[in-house]
Amino acid sequence: MKSALIIEDNSTMLRGLKDNFESKGFRVRTARDGEQGLAAALTERPDLVILDVMLPKVNGYEICSRVRREKLDTPVIMLSARDAETDVVRGLNIGADDYVTKPFSIKELLARVQALMRRKGADDPAVYEFGNCRLDTASEALTCDGRQIEISTAQFKMLRLFLRRAGSVLTCDEIRDGVWGYSHFVTRGDIDRAVAGLRDKIEPDPENPAFIHEVGETGYKFEV
Repeated sequence: MKSALIIEDNSTMLRGLKDNFESKGFRVRTARDGEQGLAAALTERPDLVILDVMLPKVNGYEICSRVRREKLDTPVIMLSARDAETDVVRGLNIGADDYVTKPFSIKELLARVQALMRRKGADDPAVYEFGNCRLDTASEALTCDGRQIEISTAQFKMLRLFLRRAGSVLTCDEIRDGVWGYSHFVTRGDIDRAVAGLRDKIEPDPENPAFIHEVGETGYKFEV
C-alpha cells in the first residue's frame, strides 16, 4: 500500500484530502503544522507528500527545500492560494514536482498524483553509464571522467528521464511533466535553457552534442 503525507493546517481541507486519498488506497499520515510535517517526511519517508505552502512554524517552501537537501526523491505536490508566477516558479525551482493553486478540483489533484506515481514507479537501474559519465540514481550523483559533477534536482530529473527513454524522441510536454510537473509557466525557452545547462555538464563539446540532440520543434532525443 502506498503512503501519503498530507501537511495542511486547514482542518476541513485536511479531512477532505485524507478521505479522498484513503478512498484511492493510500495509507494517509497527516500533519497540521510545518514542524510536525517536516519531521514526518524525513523519518517516515512516504511515497507522496501533499504540502500546503502557508503553514505555521515552518512554511512549505522550507519543507520542500529541506526534503530535497536530504536527497528524498518523494513526489511533492504543493498547494497554495498564492498563484503569482513567482510563487509557482519558486516552488518548482526548489524541487516540487507540481504546484496546484486553491481552489482546485479534487479529481484533477488525484489525476496529477496518479501521473506522478506512474513516473515514480518507472524502473530505474542503480547506475546509468554513458560515454565517460555515470549517474547513480540512489545518491543522485553524477561523475564524468572520474570527477564529481554538481547537478541540481531538475538536472538530475531531466538526465534520468533522458536515460530512461534513450533512443526515443521526448516532446517538450513530456520533458516538462517529467522534470517540473504540470505547469503552463514552463515554456519551450525554459526547457531549451535547461537542456543547455545539462549539456554543459555532460557533453565533451556542448556546441556539438554527442548525447542530447534537438529534434526540430518536437523536443529532444538522447543517444547513448
